[in-house]
Amino acid sequence: MSRIQTVFEQLKQQQCKALIPFITAGDPNPQLTVPLLHALVNAGADVLELGVPFSDPMADGPTIQRASERALKHHVGLHHVLDMVAEFRRKNSHTPVVLMGYGNPIEAMGWETFAKRCAEAGVDGVLTVDFPPEESHEAFAHLEAHGIDPIFLLAPTTRDERVAQVAKLARGYVYYVSLKGVTGAGNLDLSAIEQKLPQLRRHIKLPIGVGFGIRDGATASVVAKLCDGVVVGSRIVQEIENSNEQEVVANVGRLVKELRQAIDN
Repeated sequence: MSRIQTVFEQLKQQQCKALIPFITAGDPNPQLTVPLLHALVNAGADVLELGVPFSDPMADGPTIQRASERALKHHVGLHHVLDMVAEFRRKNSHTPVVLMGYGNPIEAMGWETFAKRCAEAGVDGVLTVDFPPEESHEAFAHLEAHGIDPIFLLAPTTRDERVAQVAKLARGYVYYVSLKGVTGAGNLDLSAIEQKLPQLRRHIKLPIGVGFGIRDGATASVVAKLCDGVVVGSRIVQEIENSNEQEVVANVGRLVKELRQAIDN
């Protein structure tokens, strides 16, 4: 059983929902990424999504775009991200780590090499935003050969045929984008999420995490009642952006602890 599957099984038995925070590797600087990952876990994170910096993050709003820019100023690339995961694994062997990003850096490395490096570093899943299921069979075959879960996005506009296709390919969990827009956008329609998730569950047996637009504990608490995991990215990255480097780890830990408490309550 994979780390991701183990975590969701344990949470189901405890009648709890997963908290899945996102940060961008290398933001605000490479030396703080691993301490931030440990702080997220200590504050109650169940699965970690680690963004791979990219120069054209088309699915991301301004907040996460700026995070990529800050990381790229430090020349953080995919090789460095994998090294960060390996360093994190020296002290944490149980928390799943999912790399989230775009296809170009992986294509440049080569999927076979990338999958091998992921396994060696201790990566559990890969979510490639711009890889639709129709084009991902060969690429994700390399991931599965090394025990890495391919994770897919679904959107409010995703048709049933595409949902069924993703259900066949996905492993670990499925990430439902809760709104029509980029990360960090507003206007989260909770009633629309409530209507959509039963449609998805007709096809998908994996856990479903919901993200994009969840910015506070109150919203996280309501969303948690509807799904298996709550993904929070832009709000955490905003905290990183607004904190000085001496306080950023503590500030992020405090925020994630508040989200954890809100979800549990």
